[in-house]
Amino acid sequence: MNTQNKLLVVAVSLASVLSIAGCGKSEEKAPAPGEAPKAAAPEAKTTVGTTIDDSTITTKVKSALLADADVKGLDIKVETNKGEVQLSGFVDSQAQIDRAISIARGVEGVKNVDNKMTLKTTQTTVGEKIDDGIITTKVKGALVAESGVDSGDIAVVTRDGEVQLSGFVKDQSQIERATQVARSVEGVKNVINELSVKK
Repeated sequence: MNTQNKLLVVAVSLASVLSIAGCGKSEEKAPAPGEAPKAAAPEAKTTVGTTIDDSTITTKVKSALLADADVKGLDIKVETNKGEVQLSGFVDSQAQIDRAISIARGVEGVKNVDNKMTLKTTQTTVGEKIDDGIITTKVKGALVAESGVDSGDIAVVTRDGEVQLSGFVKDQSQIERATQVARSVEGVKNVINELSVKK
C-alpha cells in the first residue's frame, strides 16, 4: 500500500473516531446565582467517553507520526490511557525517539508521553523478520489463551527474538503474568516489559 493510501485510511479512521467523540458525555451546568457549586462527583475509572477520547488521541498521534518524514511511524505502537500516551517499538535512532516524543506532545489532549521505544541494535534480514512475525503471533496467541491477562490491552513487537510488551493493564499481577507467558514461548530470547498499570 502506498503512502497516499495509508494516509487516506488514517484520515477516514480519524474522521470516524472524531464523529463519535462526543458520545456519552454530559454537559455540566454552572450553579444558579446564590446557589453553592455542587461537589465534583467521584471520577470514574474509565468511561465510554474517556475510551473514545483516548482512541481519538491515539489516532491523532499515529496520524502525526505517519505524516512525519523523519519518523518511521509504522515501527511505533501508540497506546493511550486517560490522556497519557505510551510510545513503544523498535526505532533506528535517538533522533527518531526524540522527534516521536515531540510530535506526540504536540497533539491536542495529550497530558503526558511515556517513552518505551527501544533502539534497534542491528539490521534485520527478511528471514529474521518472518521469524519475528511468527514469534509475535505465538506470544499473542499465548496471551489470549491466558485467563489472567487482558490480552487486548497488550501490544507485542518482536525484533531478533526479543519481545517487547507494551500497553496499559489492570494491575501488577497482569504485568508479571504477561512476562511469564511471553518468556515461555519457543524462540523468545528476551522479554522487554514496558507495560504500565492503568491509573
